[in-house]
Amino acid sequence: MGIVAGLDSSSDYTSIVVCDSDTGEVLRQAHAPHPEGESSPGGWLLALGDAAGGGVLEDVTAIGVTAQQRGTVAVDAAGHPVRPATDARHGGHSAAVSLIDEFGGRGAWIEAVGAVPRPSHAVSHLRWLARSEPATAARVTGVLAPQDWLVWQLLGRPERFTTDRGSASGTGFWSPHRENWRRDLVELALGQEVALPDVLGPADTAGRTPEGLLISAGTGETMAAALGLGVGPGDAVISLGTSGSVCAFHDAALQDTGGSVTALADATGHHLPVVRTLNATRVLRGTADLLGRSPEELSDLALRSTPGAHGMVLLPYLAGEVVPDLPHTAGTLTGLSRESMAPENLARAAFEGMLCGLADAAEVLRGRGVRIDRVFLLGAAADLPAVQALAPGLLDAEVVVPVDADYAAIGAARQAAWAAGVADGTLTADAPPQWATATGRELHPPESPEASVAVRTQFRAVRDEHHPGAFG
Repeated sequence: MGIVAGLDSSSDYTSIVVCDSDTGEVLRQAHAPHPEGESSPGGWLLALGDAAGGGVLEDVTAIGVTAQQRGTVAVDAAGHPVRPATDARHGGHSAAVSLIDEFGGRGAWIEAVGAVPRPSHAVSHLRWLARSEPATAARVTGVLAPQDWLVWQLLGRPERFTTDRGSASGTGFWSPHRENWRRDLVELALGQEVALPDVLGPADTAGRTPEGLLISAGTGETMAAALGLGVGPGDAVISLGTSGSVCAFHDAALQDTGGSVTALADATGHHLPVVRTLNATRVLRGTADLLGRSPEELSDLALRSTPGAHGMVLLPYLAGEVVPDLPHTAGTLTGLSRESMAPENLARAAFEGMLCGLADAAEVLRGRGVRIDRVFLLGAAADLPAVQALAPGLLDAEVVVPVDADYAAIGAARQAAWAAGVADGTLTADAPPQWATATGRELHPPESPEASVAVRTQFRAVRDEHHPGAFG
């Protein structure tokens, strides 16, 4: 039995899990918060040291690293960050829009890198840096993702930087179709050429620490979490945050001319296309506030109503929406009658509207050939009884609400076990070690799906009546 570790440097804290390399059993774990203030690479190292204290890494032979995907580390010729890490707050909408226009529009970007620039993309951060801090931008000689910088530090600051294809696909300047960097897009954003990391294969080794520990390629948090959950063919992950996202395992990079799909690569050599929505739990919070209830009380209230909420339909586009393409719209509540105007029906319409919006996102992927049979449902709202009661039918899939665990860190540990196994000849580069898929509450679609079909049909009819042609 070997022992491996996974390190996740998220936006707020560093988490370490230590696992059995053969089974994935979590043996030890530790956490440490990041210092307050701007996201500082030096602060990440301090948190890593704090989390690794107390012997948590004792007997570990290999480490995998993952980190937040919304950050960018720009370094100078000595490898020092030129400023705190940039993120979506710095990229901004205006930086993304200027890049879209200068490169020839949305279609040109989709053709180049399978995604339209967003404030979270590194390419937008570089444009912001060039415009807002030109003197600082002029010092930049290399651009890294957070886990790339941490891997480089753990290896003792070697001559080369490395990354993996999953992390690279989230930058906005790597093509998942051709699997190469688009250096011209970096130069477009920053105004100069810079060094970019070598892109390693999924089971490759980035190197060894001065103490001899193997360090795997590393990857972004989304890809690491998918690896930790055990996502495979037919699986999707739906995240219920203020906004929502649907990503799914697929064999090929998708090229979506409408721009709804972001073509990400995963950490196994396959792909993880994602569709994002602007409205998920904000719909539930807004309705709960309107009714003077907590989310838990709103859930109980919704379950007192019946499927279809007595004809009440909420189009949940409270912040505009990207799927369907309605950036400047607002939410719509229809079906008001004397019989339907009851708190429990509004509560039910909120849950149905949120889940139907996510079902629309899943339908975008399914319409492009992505198979979705099982959904891992993540986020605090996934524990609400109304979500669990309605999700399998409205999403038309088995739903698993996983037990609480550090899945990104577990995925990083699984990558480390894979790289170590390939290095010592006990595994091949074709597939990661067979760790158990995440367990949790399993929810199945109803045996008689007529009610769920009717709710989806009613939602689509109202959506298409009020926004004809928006859902292409």
